[in-house]
Amino acid sequence: MDLSFSPAEEAFRTELRTWLAASLPKEIPEPETLDEEVAFLIEWQRLLFSGRWVGVHWPKEYGGRGASIVENYILQEELARVQAPEVIGRIGVNLVGPTLIRHGTEAQKQRHLSKILAADEIWCQLFSEPNAGSDLTALRCKAERDGDDFIVNGQKVWTSYAQFARWGILLARTDPSAPKAKGISFFIVDMRSPGIAVRPLRQMTGTEEFNEVFLDNVRLPAENLVGELNRGWEIAQTTLSHERGTSPRQLVIHRILLNELLRLARTTDVTATDPLARQRLAQTFIEVEMTKLHNWRTLTGLLRHGKPGPESSLVKLFWSEMSQRLHDTAMEILGTHGQLMRGDARAIAAGRWQRSYLYYRSATIFAGTSEIQRNIIAERVLGLPRK
Repeated sequence: MDLSFSPAEEAFRTELRTWLAASLPKEIPEPETLDEEVAFLIEWQRLLFSGRWVGVHWPKEYGGRGASIVENYILQEELARVQAPEVIGRIGVNLVGPTLIRHGTEAQKQRHLSKILAADEIWCQLFSEPNAGSDLTALRCKAERDGDDFIVNGQKVWTSYAQFARWGILLARTDPSAPKAKGISFFIVDMRSPGIAVRPLRQMTGTEEFNEVFLDNVRLPAENLVGELNRGWEIAQTTLSHERGTSPRQLVIHRILLNELLRLARTTDVTATDPLARQRLAQTFIEVEMTKLHNWRTLTGLLRHGKPGPESSLVKLFWSEMSQRLHDTAMEILGTHGQLMRGDARAIAAGRWQRSYLYYRSATIFAGTSEIQRNIIAERVLGLPRK
């Protein structure tokens, strides 16, 4: 078993590290408002784009580097290592781009792909609904043919940055008589279309990047259909598999969190007096390392098969539940001061642990709940029968 990277891959890492050392802002600002945060993240993505570090895995003809799967993994790992901000257009870069490259028409590719990498146009993902989050095939949003258009009616929820998005990818039911996944189609939506209303949802972290989106007789040109009519669920599997593939960023983020937790734990009495606390810290260390091995196993599968498979659910399931266990351990060890919010002088690490703890409560829900991941693993990886 060879767990080392090739000389070419290490050269890619060195080039990236050199660029980051010269280009990463010395101080990452903490914006007061979501508008300020989005404005900063757009500029950051444009800076990355100027160095050709956005969408490196895209083919060269669409603005990427044609980088390998491993090189794209290294990119995410290195960005997380220096705690660089995420790109604001990650839905477009990581989900929309690969989906359109594989399934879109040439006209759709030419119109949209060039605007994604430089954050000229932000995208959102209109998949989940109030009663169709975990089971997307239960969605009720309808698209009915009307001449050269489709008329869309329905509601979507948990739509990140919809209030800033120029475009969205939409799943809608186009054949109500077909069973579940058989009658779903995949569309491109102009978020400025008449009939679209976006309502931000305030989360327990205090931020409002999630939204409800209401579609009331929204007219979509037929050329906005991606792939074949009523075959949208198959296309959505491309999108979802990229969303649940390897998670190098989450791996490195949790390594950073673990190292900070170990440092903070040494300043408390709990690790000296409570052997169970020491055991939990050791278990957390082991699980972070296991996350790395899960990532590498999925990476190997990608190299062999060229696209994410159902095994990617193993990575999503493991890291999301590992994260919650890590944060539970942190709250026990850091005590009440670890639960204080930003702005309180007594808060540990300026309240970052409190916000991180609240944010990662959603890790077992977003990108597919743990229950759904277990079903995918059981049925599509292990081959277990349905009930």
